Amino acid sequence: MQNLTVTLIQTSLHWHDAEANRNQFDQLIPVGKTPTDLVVLPEMFTTGFTMDAAKNAETMDGASIAWMRQVASDRGSTLCGSLIIEEDQRFYNRLIWMSPDGDCRHYDKRHLFRMAGEDEHFAAGTQRQIFELNGWRICPLICYDLRFPVWSRGVNAYDLMLFVANWPAARRSAWQMLLPARAIENQCFALGVNRIGTDGNDVRYSGDSAVHDYLGNPLLNCGDQACIETVCLDGSALERYRKKFPAYLDADRFEISD
Repeated sequence: MQNLTVTLIQTSLHWHDAEANRNQFDQLIPVGKTPTDLVVLPEMFTTGFTMDAAKNAETMDGASIAWMRQVASDRGSTLCGSLIIEEDQRFYNRLIWMSPDGDCRHYDKRHLFRMAGEDEHFAAGTQRQIFELNGWRICPLICYDLRFPVWSRGVNAYDLMLFVANWPAARRSAWQMLLPARAIENQCFALGVNRIGTDGNDVRYSGDSAVHDYLGNPLLNCGDQACIETVCLDGSALERYRKKFPAYLDADRFEISD
């Protein structure tokens, strides 16, 4: 495995203003002669975490998907983040995975945050996805999914677990503990991108975007300030560790049923 460079963008979001958020990220996403492999934006990066799905939803042919396609092409980097998508008269909290060549894939959030009524306004996803990038197997998940280790469990199934989030400051300790736990139990890198600031519902976010290696060691922690950070993940080190300590060979096999 070659190394993988990933850029995390932690920032505040404009409430219910997709155009303003797109313009903001236009300025934040790095441009350089040596582009990063992957750029990760927060959950619902076009609106903030809102339950007003009908007024803020876009389609897969909408402005934000077109913007992601253009940005990925211009920067030469895969771009991902979630937004509200309407499809077949349902609303999804959908993570978009946009490649520089225009190939677009997605993951729909499985676990909907009932304490905010997300389960009343959105349809839950039914399939976990694994995307490949430069020989890396990457599993994208969204915010509340972090609390459910069965859904995120992989038996040598992926090399990087990626979470995009709007995770409130009031529960930051859970974020800080569960992210490295997912890395350790799955013997993979784990990365989480959260937002900062206060949203239109007066919910405050503390950021804490971070990257952990397969031992749970922190490689990056953005704290509670706006930041744009790029990390290089060592694929060879991961392979050596799995060969030396193949705990995944003793993992329980199971199937998930609704």
